[in-house]
Amino acid sequence: MTEQIDEEPTSARDVLSYMLKSLREKAGKSLSQLAEDTGYERSYLNRLENGDRLSKRTVMEDLDGYYETDTLLRQLWKLAKDEVIVDRYRLFMQYEATATIMHRYSEVIPGLLQTEGYARVLFSSAPGRWTQDELESQISARIGRQYLLHRTPAPSARFIINESVLMRPTVDPEVWREQLSHLIKSADLPSIVLQVLPFSAGVHPLMGGSLALLWQQDGSSVAWMEGNNSGTLYEDSEEVTKFRLSYDRLRDLALTPSASVNFISKILEDSKP
Repeated sequence: MTEQIDEEPTSARDVLSYMLKSLREKAGKSLSQLAEDTGYERSYLNRLENGDRLSKRTVMEDLDGYYETDTLLRQLWKLAKDEVIVDRYRLFMQYEATATIMHRYSEVIPGLLQTEGYARVLFSSAPGRWTQDELESQISARIGRQYLLHRTPAPSARFIINESVLMRPTVDPEVWREQLSHLIKSADLPSIVLQVLPFSAGVHPLMGGSLALLWQQDGSSVAWMEGNNSGTLYEDSEEVTKFRLSYDRLRDLALTPSASVNFISKILEDSKP
């Protein structure tokens, strides 16, 4: 009898995960047996079948060989990968919404720590890009995401910001002072650690971009690397580990949390009339 499913797959990634499970069941294999036959961990194979992970191409090549499906799984993997690239930021936001640990490096004030006034300045800096309604929607969406830092339990969040961020104030000094004060207040929350990476740290591996590392309740992690108007989501554990090592290096080069707050406080004090 043909197996009935509650819902039809709605994306290439859904199709891939459904096909992986269907092929295994058709072969009469349990996840444990498949893990033993292929050398991949059972938990890893389970996450592929659930659509929680997107594997490397070589994994699909191995499974195509195992199931004798020619290039079927590789082709589905490519479609799923392209789909993720097109919709990568939406997927990143889904990971962010459920993250229990967040580590970020940024060469701008991170969106999760921006005030409404500062966000408005940023979104308004590109003339003609937004209509007024679109502008307000973008600002509302950005500020609305900040609930992530205040949910219960709150995620453990560490932000490292480049000193250059603090050397570029807004034209309106009041907006800038409000933003600096907000950074200081945010750093006082028990779930947030804020550090400043000083110019004296010199050249580092994340120059010219922003990095977000997110960990989930089950221990899995992803990395989001963003440059000028583009971003890439990394789900492969080896890739994520490389970015984590780069982040750890920046953390060691950055000012201590208390010294960072003092640094920002000094800038705030100097900005007062």
